[in-house]
Amino acid sequence: MSSLSVEMLAADPAPISSAGHAQLGIAVLAGIAVIVLLITKTKLHAFLSLTIGSLVLGAVAGAPLDKVITSFTSGLGDTTASVGVLIALGAILGKLLADSGGADQIVDTILAKASRRSMPWAMVLIAAIVGLPLFFEIGIVLLIPVVLLVAKRGNFSLMRIGIPALAGLSVMHGLIPPHPGPLVAIAAVHANLGVTLALGVLVAVPTVVIAGPVFSRYAARWVDIQAPDRMVPERPSEDLEKRPGFGATVATVLLPVVLMLAKALVDIVIDNPADTVQRTFDVIGSPLIALLAAVLVAMFTLGRAAGFSKGRMSATVEKSLAPIASVLLIVGAGGGFKQTLIDSGVGQMVLDISKDWSIPALLLAWLIAVVMRLATGSATVATVSAAGLVAPLAADMSTAHVALLVLAIGAGSLFFSHVNDAGFWLVKEYFGMDVGQTIKTWSVMETIISVVSLIFILLLSLVL
Repeated sequence: MSSLSVEMLAADPAPISSAGHAQLGIAVLAGIAVIVLLITKTKLHAFLSLTIGSLVLGAVAGAPLDKVITSFTSGLGDTTASVGVLIALGAILGKLLADSGGADQIVDTILAKASRRSMPWAMVLIAAIVGLPLFFEIGIVLLIPVVLLVAKRGNFSLMRIGIPALAGLSVMHGLIPPHPGPLVAIAAVHANLGVTLALGVLVAVPTVVIAGPVFSRYAARWVDIQAPDRMVPERPSEDLEKRPGFGATVATVLLPVVLMLAKALVDIVIDNPADTVQRTFDVIGSPLIALLAAVLVAMFTLGRAAGFSKGRMSATVEKSLAPIASVLLIVGAGGGFKQTLIDSGVGQMVLDISKDWSIPALLLAWLIAVVMRLATGSATVATVSAAGLVAPLAADMSTAHVALLVLAIGAGSLFFSHVNDAGFWLVKEYFGMDVGQTIKTWSVMETIISVVSLIFILLLSLVL
């Protein structure tokens, strides 16, 4: 596995601060502390908290305020430009999937073919497929009503059904692009998206099995509860002419993944940038084109198949974009904070201080993300912060190890969700649990995902 580099980064621009390591270290702690306190204590929006924290970081580091502002706005713009369009396309695809009845079609088809014994595995499959194009919170809102219905009608322990679904959603959110966290980390460390996606799937499969169906056996014993009657939804009356077919829906959802994986495979097999085939796949397998293609296809395979008029199609796309404004602002501000860290010289400080350490870079990236996750409760903030701090470590890594660095950051960002995480409260309220029960199930499941995925990442680093 790749350990921390001791080499200097010759291409780095001069830092905006001339502070020594001690002052930079204090600046980092001050900036992070401000972000944590503003998010957790004053409940200030993460966008504002990250913006203020970036200014505090620069000020404590002794950097000129105008240069701090330039670094922050530059990072915000670069991050938004690199992932903002992808997030928007993913939101459109998810909205089309939900409003057309395609998500219900996937759920109903799989559950109809699943036996009682295989139901936890079916829930993992549903969560993985439906959660692929959706933000985590949207996935929870979409899937938990299904979980409650299945548990109630099948007389299952709620944890036996719920934990596998939550594990599938969480693993997708933390490890698999085009979710915002992995995309931001990929942009920050200049990882290859196709390779990251392929390795992410390789890590995600065994991780979700252990944290989902396997762990749910124990979670159901620790917290043996049934679906709360007050939360079990009634299926709404259908206002759709018809629903899209199962095969067409699954094919549409998986289309961007297939295109990006195909690009990665062609890059490996041909490895000639001048080759026409490789250049073609470099275009169609790029995240922007892959997701755009999926959205355009979805308008026909999902929207038209459900009988959407042109007006309703337009309204669906418009409604999908409004809720992501907050996500885009948080991701952008996180990129600004990351750039302020780098321009202040913090990234180089990490290299300088750690040159005699024996801690592998992958483990360091995971630990930093864990600390930020525990402190802020936000997987996205944890991912952005960790990516900014360890970005210089990727300079001398191979393509595969840079991808593993992204996955290590994503794994750390999922560690032990607790009371400062919105997802914690969503799960608690939907499942009708108290805080202690939520910690013993949801929080432990998140920790298992984080640790197990790290183990597989480290094992992969030994053979790649």
